[in-house]
Amino acid sequence: MSRRSNGPPSDWSVDPGSDCTGGESVDKTTFGSNVRAVSRLVGVLALLAITVLLATMVAVGASTLSLESGGPTAAFDLAVDGEESTVAIDHRQGDAIDVTELSIRITVDGEELADQPPVPFVGAEGFDGSPTGPFNAETDPEWRTGERASVTVAGTNDPEIESADTVGVTLAVDGTRIATLETTAT
Repeated sequence: MSRRSNGPPSDWSVDPGSDCTGGESVDKTTFGSNVRAVSRLVGVLALLAITVLLATMVAVGASTLSLESGGPTAAFDLAVDGEESTVAIDHRQGDAIDVTELSIRITVDGEELADQPPVPFVGAEGFDGSPTGPFNAETDPEWRTGERASVTVAGTNDPEIESADTVGVTLAVDGTRIATLETTAT
């Protein structure tokens, strides 16, 4: 009759300091009670590294944000009369624009005018007469919603505006583009 048991044979005894490979003793500081302390240290260092990494990412992300405004926001409509060579821009909605800080670039069929309007102005090379609205230096330099400003391009300015030409206007305030408009001259 054989005897069955769920545990080890009764003649086997396990020494707590033994590695179960022949009775040799293992140093507890290497593989015993300090294992938990090493695990805690590794865990703390991992959490510290993650915290430093996240703080660095937040700092880099925050430094890329600009607290300065990108300039005023407004909507405009462009109308060009090819027979009169008049470029008219209507301020439809949005922020008021200080025309003294505004620059305008006009293109005709993709080619920039030789002389650009130095707004605000009264009589300038490449333009006939005085501009209207806030482009005129003799008026209020604030361009508000509902106001129209226009310039008439002189025949001496190159290229000339003619009917069916594609005319583009870029408006910028302090070097920041606020609108790019394009239409076909009528």
